[in-house]
Amino acid sequence: MTKRVLLSLAALVFLGSVAQAQVRVGVKGGWNLANISTDNDGSINKNNSHSSFHIGVLADLPLSEILSFQPGVYYTGKGAKLESGEKGSAAYSKFTTNPQYIEIPLNFVGKIPIGENARLFAGVGPYFAFGVAGKNKYETTIAGVTSSGSSNIKWDDDTPFNSGDPNQGWDRYKRFDWGGNILAGVELGNNFLISAQYGLGLGKLRSGTDNSTDDNNKNRVFSVSVGYMFGRAPKP
Repeated sequence: MTKRVLLSLAALVFLGSVAQAQVRVGVKGGWNLANISTDNDGSINKNNSHSSFHIGVLADLPLSEILSFQPGVYYTGKGAKLESGEKGSAAYSKFTTNPQYIEIPLNFVGKIPIGENARLFAGVGPYFAFGVAGKNKYETTIAGVTSSGSSNIKWDDDTPFNSGDPNQGWDRYKRFDWGGNILAGVELGNNFLISAQYGLGLGKLRSGTDNSTDDNNKNRVFSVSVGYMFGRAPKP
């Protein structure tokens, strides 16, 4: 049920966007370097970064000659890894978590022409995401004996559509994630996009952790993307 509601919401956001005048639509995807904050101030351990991906669609709605509203719908991977020891040694362990979400960013983007068919852009905006899949994986070597395995991530059901969920616990992740984005990039030849983005999660990842006094246990994702917009950008 949650997935059907999510997909319906995503479709309404996207279809409502493309119904506007002068709107362009496009596809976008790329690489994520994901992490999870480990300290109360929200900082991360760079050694825990985990590679993943994102892919989806976006719309570009001009609000003025230099400002656009860019909603989107993406399938994106987040998470982190924890590694101890040297791989191949007598004592080694690696744990990787890779939660995957349907994410809806709502970015406001400013654009500056740098040529006839090229523009620099930068933007900010919130995002809202719903967990739909993912795996936890482990690999250990103890006294020369290696073992490995994986399990599907378990999600609670405490979402904006179902508050007060009793299905919570430290063995589960919160299904609903939210935060903010900051991005920058360049449009080339009216159609091609190259961009970088940082997603700052504001919601706790672990189910049952509603403590708002610190920024531990939150998603942090740096992304590099390429995209293609259909149609021509409006002339300034």
